[in-house]
Amino acid sequence: MTVTGLPFDDFRVLLRELPGPDTAALVAARDRDRQLTKPPGALGRLEEIAMWLAAWTGRSPAVNRPLVAIFAGNHGVTKHGITPYPSSVTQQMVENFAAGGAAINQICATYDLGLKIFDLALDYPTGDITCEPALSERDCAATMAFGMEAIAGGTDLLCIGEMGIGNTTIAAAIHLALYGGTAEEWVGPGTGSEGEVLRRKIEAVNAAVEFHKDHLDDPLEIMRRLGGREIAAMAGAILAARMQKIPVLIDGYVATSAAALLKAANPSALDHCLIGHVSGEPGHLKSIEKLGKTPLLALGMRLGEGTGAALAAGIVKAAAACHSGMATFASAGVSNKE
Repeated sequence: MTVTGLPFDDFRVLLRELPGPDTAALVAARDRDRQLTKPPGALGRLEEIAMWLAAWTGRSPAVNRPLVAIFAGNHGVTKHGITPYPSSVTQQMVENFAAGGAAINQICATYDLGLKIFDLALDYPTGDITCEPALSERDCAATMAFGMEAIAGGTDLLCIGEMGIGNTTIAAAIHLALYGGTAEEWVGPGTGSEGEVLRRKIEAVNAAVEFHKDHLDDPLEIMRRLGGREIAAMAGAILAARMQKIPVLIDGYVATSAAALLKAANPSALDHCLIGHVSGEPGHLKSIEKLGKTPLLALGMRLGEGTGAALAAGIVKAAAACHSGMATFASAGVSNKE
């Protein structure tokens, strides 16, 4: 990445200078784990998750203020008929979130998770990516900055989600630009695209990547040209979480596309992140494999709105509770292995 004197410069610096894990906290957590009343490794990935929490929070594993952050944006590419739902559904679903009527509301209530919804200029869709950039560099950088500020107020586990009619088309275009292949490999049904609608979706992704092909060697350029406001905001939130020692759970295909852009800019950019679930969107597993991650859940979901990450937060909370609440061999009077 090169410094250009343009709005992305601050983010380029952040991406170069990301803080690493807290090794002292990790060592302390590993030492306690060896003393807990269980055989070593008996809790499998729960033990790994507890160590991850320690490394990226800098303290004993705990989840006290989990937050689901949903970023909502609209997209100019929907004018090509690439989804069976109108863009007005984005605003309607934001209102449904606020009223407590969506799936994410029920999951947050079940697992005692905080929920914040961010409306990203829904009355002003991004540019049509088949023939123009989605955003200017200034607007994209400002939206990333908004995403960074969105987690102000304190959290110790961030679940990233989104809402936006047409944004699986955006995610497919980003993945095609980053990893190559064919549009058919990355395009899935999204909200139920099939037949002629699915064909138009594939055509739109091909047209977008072809139109911007001379500018796809820089992940931040890919973000502004092919992305959307929710993509930029999620990327900003993931970055801010890294700077503030907040572990992150990433939701489905669209949220993973935002994360993939950061990893393309710095291979270590997602070390503080886990993938909450693998969605039913066909390109998501392939994307997760490119990131070198293993999802916590595989439930065939493809709803978005942070639902998979929120469900995974329950597992993370359980991992922290096991680590902190279990007795040690000494305190319980249980004989350890010889």
